[in-house]
Formats: sequence, C-alpha cells, structure tokens
Amino acid sequence: MPENIAAAHELSAGDLLWSIAITLFLMLLSAFFAGAETAMTAASRARMHQLEKDGEPRAKSVNWLMKHREQMVGTMLLGNTFVNIAASALVTSVLLTLFGSTGVAVATLITTALVLIFCEVLPKTYAITNADGMALVLGRLVRFVVTAFAPVVNAVAWLVKAILWVMGVKSMGLVEDEQEAAHEEIRGAIDLHHLHGAVGTSDRDMLGGILDLKDLQISDVMIHRKNMIIIDAESPPEEVLDRILSQPHTRLPIYKGDSENIIGVIHVKDLLRALSRNNGDIKSVNVPALAAKPWFVPDTTLLADQLRMFLQRRTHFALVVDEYGALQGLITLEDILEEIVGEIRDEHDLPVSGVRPQPDGTTNVDGWVTIRELNRAMNWTLPDEEATTIAGLIINEAQAIPDIGQQFSFYGFKFEILRRQRNQITAVRVTPPQKVAS
Repeated sequence: MPENIAAAHELSAGDLLWSIAITLFLMLLSAFFAGAETAMTAASRARMHQLEKDGEPRAKSVNWLMKHREQMVGTMLLGNTFVNIAASALVTSVLLTLFGSTGVAVATLITTALVLIFCEVLPKTYAITNADGMALVLGRLVRFVVTAFAPVVNAVAWLVKAILWVMGVKSMGLVEDEQEAAHEEIRGAIDLHHLHGAVGTSDRDMLGGILDLKDLQISDVMIHRKNMIIIDAESPPEEVLDRILSQPHTRLPIYKGDSENIIGVIHVKDLLRALSRNNGDIKSVNVPALAAKPWFVPDTTLLADQLRMFLQRRTHFALVVDEYGALQGLITLEDILEEIVGEIRDEHDLPVSGVRPQPDGTTNVDGWVTIRELNRAMNWTLPDEEATTIAGLIINEAQAIPDIGQQFSFYGFKFEILRRQRNQITAVRVTPPQKVAS
C-alpha cells in the first residue's frame, strides 16, 4: 500500500512539472500574440512602405498585415484569448488538486498577476517602444499564423455581423477615411517633431499648409472686394497709367460703371507694349481694349482644386463670386502659394500692414486681417473654423457688433475694440494668453 501511494506521489510530481511547462509555453504564446498585435499596429506604415521599396523582404509581410489589419487583429485576439483561458484553466486544475477548494482563489491571484505582467504589460511595453524592429522580426511568422487561422477568424467575423444584423446594426467595424487618416497621421508626426525641436516653426507651417489646402476654400484666403485695387475703365489713360504704376501688382481688374461690374483684367506688360507701339503717347492708348477676359470662380472652391485650375489654365488671377454671382474678391496663385510657404515678397511689395506688435506684449490688429495670417505671424492658435478675419471671430463669439472700448476674453486671449466704422470692426488690441495670465 505505501508503495502505491509513493508511486501516486511520483506521478503527481511529474504531472505538476508537465503542467508548469505547458503553462509557461501558453504564457509565452500569449506574450507573442499581445506583443505582435501591438507592434503591427504601432509600426510606421510610411517607414515600412519605404523599406519594402528599398528591397527589405521582411517589410513586405508587415505591409501585407497592415493592409489586412482587421484580420490580423482578429487572429491575435483569438490566439491571445485561447491561450490565456487555457493557461488559467490548467493552473486552476493544478492548484485545486494541491489546495482543494481554496485553489480557485489562489489560481485567480497567481494567473492574474502572471498574465498581467508577463503576457500583457511587458510584451506590449517592449513592442510599443520597438515597434518597427519587432514588426520586422515577427512579420513573417504573424502572417503565417493569420493565414492559417483565416477560416476561423472569418467565421467569427461572419457570426458577429449576423448577430449585429439581427440587433438592427447594419454595419460593423470602423469605417475610416484612409486619406483623412493619413493626413492626420502626418500632421500629428509634424507637430510631435516640432514639439521636440526636430522641425522648425517655418517648416511645420509649410508642411501643415500643404495639408490644409484640401480643407480651405477660396473665401478663406481671397482678397476681399473692399481691399481690391481696381481701375475705372472710363478714367483718362494717363490717370490709369499713374494708378497702375503706383501699385505693386502686375494685374489689376478694370470695371465700367458699377465697381462690381468687372469687364477685364489688365496686365502691366500689355500696357507697356501698347505704350511702345504708340511711341509713349498714353493718350492714344485704349486701355479697356487691352484688358483680358475676366475669369470668375465660386467662393466655395477648395484651394487644392483652384491650384490645379491655375496650373491647367496657365493663369495666376481669378475673380471670386458668391452663389448669386456677386463679386466677393479676387484670388491669385501667389495667395495660394503663401498658404504653404508663408508671405512671399519681392522688391516691389509693400510692407505688410495690419499686425502691429506693441512693447507691452499686446498686438494691435486691423479687423480685416485673416486669422490664419495672424496665427502664422504671431505663432498663435486662434480657431478659424467659424470666421475668416479677426473681426469676424469677435463678432461670432460676442454674438453682437461690439462698441469701442468693449473687452472680451475667449480662447485664452483678451480682445479690446479700438476702432469701429459703422458696423465694421476696424482695429482690435489682442492680448495673448501669457500676458492675460500675468
């Protein structure tokens, strides 16, 4: 009898060793699934794409997994769930044998601690800090596992869709705009590198300006009709010449009768050629006849589309109208390029007016200055979704046309009305957040 008991104890010890070995193997698999999922989702798509172009064979598997992200995540979750449950069941059965009914509580504590530390936190922490390298190392193996378990994962996905359909949910998963996601990823990377000093402010603004073109309309950057310099077709030719020569622009709209009745756009070179043909006699030049046919574009046109149209038509100048055909302003190729590279100046440009920093840290701003120009000039972050100009922003927030001397505080800034002409705010004093706080 004692010999049988001893044999039983030896067998139990052997079973215990096997159980421990199997549990450790299952935990290793769990760590693999958890780390691989984190690495594949955190790896840089741009870098993997470039590595594949450079001939890195391992990057091809990673890019395939990124392309089949939902199937990859589903496989990793399936494998992780299966091995965690199997490990927990095995540990519980062993501890029940050793400790009886108290083994359940002991198994719960031990399994939770082991799974949390070694199967979740540790592999995911390592994967998130070494995402690209770990993705390259595990890419082929993960792709093999995803391919092998594809029928099971697809069956589970079909079952989930069926259940959601019964519940009245017609679609599942994340319906993601890939283009928008890519733009936001690039924008986030630019801002992060700028925060750490790797990307300068001018470079950040330039790269951000390119991304913003798809969201901005012509009305956001156009020169408003009140600030347009236009030529009266009925003025004497010598007055027209003097007015054109006094301006820094090479193209100017010309109107007849009503100032919104634009009949053409005159180019300085065309006027100079006409002067040359007439031996410098400006009085004999028919200025309206020199004007090119005006090009009208809707104010809701996106800047990216307008840039393409400028390039296609090989022209730099367009007049902007609203839905009723009323003149709203003008847009030039230079205006769009300045949204990308910042203010473009040459020897004939006049100094930029409208933004005047003061010695006390405040800034006096003319009401017509756009929020985007002000943000770029002062490195501020005022929102431009609801209004285009600083005056429009104040009116939108105040829900009224304020009087001279009134002060407002929003978005951390303080605004004081300096001048007002009829219902138009013409000058504002802006105090930035750091000065407001002090």
